[in-house]
Amino acid sequence: MRALLALLLVLAAPLPAAAERLVSKVSRDEVAITSSYTGETLTLFGSIEPEAGSTAKFVEGPFHIIITVTGPTADRVTRQKSSVFGIWLNTAEAEFAHFPTLYQVLSDAKLSDITDPVTLAKYRIPLISQAYATSKAGWWNTIAFSHETVRLMEKSGRMKLNEQGVVFHSDTFYSAQAVVPADAVPGLYIAHTYLFKNGLLIAEKSDGFTVRKIGFERFLGQAAQEQPLLYGLVCVMLALFTGWLGGVVFKR
Repeated sequence: MRALLALLLVLAAPLPAAAERLVSKVSRDEVAITSSYTGETLTLFGSIEPEAGSTAKFVEGPFHIIITVTGPTADRVTRQKSSVFGIWLNTAEAEFAHFPTLYQVLSDAKLSDITDPVTLAKYRIPLISQAYATSKAGWWNTIAFSHETVRLMEKSGRMKLNEQGVVFHSDTFYSAQAVVPADAVPGLYIAHTYLFKNGLLIAEKSDGFTVRKIGFERFLGQAAQEQPLLYGLVCVMLALFTGWLGGVVFKR
């Protein structure tokens, strides 16, 4: 009875706080899209320090870092084309709700060497996990279309896995570089850092940055969304005027 009571007291006791914490930062809080914008490379960096209030003066590794960069989400439909009597038609499709328009995974080692597949899937770290988690199709179409969707996203540069993307400059200081492509969707982007030790997740932290249009590009984007009819009419008038002006110039 005493042994059982002692065991219950041990189980009820609060678990010790994690000894490590992440201090991370993104090199820029905002990426501005202008007429000359061709893409941007951001530096993600940070250090591993003792937990606030801890008496420890340093931390002991080895540590592993995984960083995911997630862009704004949008509904996406992937369609399969098949030849029907010599005509290519859409014969099947799968819808993905709130699918990230950009998703990058950066790590200092192979994901399989950092932690187990169950943990990776739990936190939706692998590229394929984004498709599995957002699919609204049945299980068969989810499997078939998810891999194809990820392949197409990788081909377009919207999805990327770089298992050498994080570099440790010391035992506790790291950095990585994330590429924001030229066709990046404006909105909020989240860089989420996971800290692993001995295969276990011991700390995590999120940092955000925004991608937005400025100047005339921002005006055009807002006009197209807020006044689509007027925007369309102006575009048609400009096209007619440009065609007329070109005819006059070349006629001379």
